[in-house]
Amino acid sequence: MSGRIDARLEALGITLPTPAAPVANYVPFVVTGALVLISGQGPIAPERRILGQLGAGLDIAAGRLAARLCFINLLAQLRAACGGDLDRVRRVVRLGGFIAATAAFTAHAEVMNGASDLAVEVFGEAGRHARTTVGVPSLPLDFAVEVEGMFEIA
Repeated sequence: MSGRIDARLEALGITLPTPAAPVANYVPFVVTGALVLISGQGPIAPERRILGQLGAGLDIAAGRLAARLCFINLLAQLRAACGGDLDRVRRVVRLGGFIAATAAFTAHAEVMNGASDLAVEVFGEAGRHARTTVGVPSLPLDFAVEVEGMFEIA
């Protein structure tokens, strides 16, 4: 299905991957009423994985890219939840970001902007969202960043 959001993704040079399968006992998304809640997605693309800790070998630019990749993977899950039609998305309600970082690293918000900025690039004003960003010592599969999301759909 090709619509307004697909055209926007194409203009941004973004091709959505096949949605990742869960790595444990959970589902990738839940649709309840007009909300889609998407489980945390990692920074994986066919050509790269961003692993490790911010402040210990990874800089803010790598972290921002990791958060961006996480949001692209959220979009892949969201497309599946919407039956292939991202034009059903009315609003990005909330993003939750987990940043694997050293105790001395404090630029978590800058890293998470990689996901938040892309949300606005893709959805415009409807991409502006509430957000939580938390620093953690490690994440599953050694991900540098993990992002979860809540979206309103029609």
